[in-house]
Amino acid sequence: MKFTSLLNPLLLLIVLVVCLPALSQDMNDLKLKNYRPVSIYKVQQTKIERAKFPVIDFHSHDYPKSDAELDAWVKRMDQLNISKTLILSYSTGATLDSLIEKYSRYKDRFEVWCGFDYTGHEKPGWEKHAVAELERCYKKGARGVGELGDKGLGELYSKPTPGNGLHIDDPAMKPLLEKCAELKMPVSIHVAEDQWMYEKIDSTNDGLMNASTWRVDQTKKGILGHDALIKTLENAVRNNPNTTFVACHLANTNSDMSVLGRLFDLYSNLYADISARFGEFSPIPRYAKAFFEKYNDRLVYGTDMGPNNEMYYTTFRILESADEHFYDHRLFSYHWPLYGLNLNDETLQKVYGQNARKILSH
Repeated sequence: MKFTSLLNPLLLLIVLVVCLPALSQDMNDLKLKNYRPVSIYKVQQTKIERAKFPVIDFHSHDYPKSDAELDAWVKRMDQLNISKTLILSYSTGATLDSLIEKYSRYKDRFEVWCGFDYTGHEKPGWEKHAVAELERCYKKGARGVGELGDKGLGELYSKPTPGNGLHIDDPAMKPLLEKCAELKMPVSIHVAEDQWMYEKIDSTNDGLMNASTWRVDQTKKGILGHDALIKTLENAVRNNPNTTFVACHLANTNSDMSVLGRLFDLYSNLYADISARFGEFSPIPRYAKAFFEKYNDRLVYGTDMGPNNEMYYTTFRILESADEHFYDHRLFSYHWPLYGLNLNDETLQKVYGQNARKILSH
C-alpha cells in the first residue's frame, strides 16, 4: 500500500513533465491551417432554428442517397421553414430523368434543374441537338438550367459531356440561351471564384486557408481571369435580355460587391444567389447589410453546403441576428470571425422566398 501511494504521485509528475509542453504549444510551431480561435467576447449569441419567413433554397444538389435520406430532408425542411429546394443537377439524358423520378414523391418541395448537352460541341451544328435535348428535359419536368460553371477554361459543367472551351457568351451558346427564354427556364451560372483564389499563396493573402484549397491555376493555357469571366457573364446577360440569369455565390464578387451592383443597375434580367459565401460576406456586416438591402429585389437565398441542421442555423443567424465575432469552423476555414447582418424584415422576406417565387413564376 505504501509503495502504491508513492507511485501515483510519481506517475502524475511524469505525465505533467511530458504533456505540459504539448498543451502550451510554442507559437513558432503553430501552423496556420490548425488555427481554430474561440471568441473570448461575452456578447449576444443567438441560435435561430427556424427561418423567420418561408424559405426557397435556390442552390442545392442531389445529396440524399436513399428514399429514407430524402424523407429526412423533407422533415428537416418542415422544421426549418424551408418550403422548397432547387436541385441543380448539371445533368441531361438518363441521369436527369432518374433524378426527376427520384424527387417526384415531393413535387411541391423540390424542383430539379437540368444541364446542357454539349455532345459534339467541337463540330458545327451541335447546337441543334443541344436545343432538342433541352426541350426534352423541359417536357420531362426540368424548369431551369444549372448549375453551369466556368472557372476560366469554359467547361460550363454539365453531365455527361462538359463544354470544354465554351464560355457563356460564346456565339454557339446563343440558341440555347434563347430557348431558355422561350421556355421560361432561368439559368443558374457560376463564373470565376472569389479574389482570394487568385492572389499569391503567401502571408499577404487575406483568405489564405481557403485559397490554398480552391486556388485557380492561372498558368493554364487560355484560362480567363476573374474580371474576364465576369465580363462573359455581362455579355451573355446583355445579349439575352429575355433570359433570366442567376449568378451563383454573388457572382464571386464578395471582395468588391460594387462589381455586382453595377450589373444589377444595368440589367433587370440578372439575379444572384448567396449560397456558400456566408463566410465571405459576413465579416463585413455593415457593407454587406447595405448591399443586401439596396438590392433586395435581386438576391435569393441558397446553401450549397449539404442539408444539415447546424448549417441552416448558421445561415439564418448570419442573415437575421446582430451577433458579433463568432466562428463556425465546421463550415468555413477562413481565419476571420463572422457577424450577423441583422437584415430588415422586408429584405429577409424577399431574399428568403419572394424573389425566388418571382423568378420561378416567370
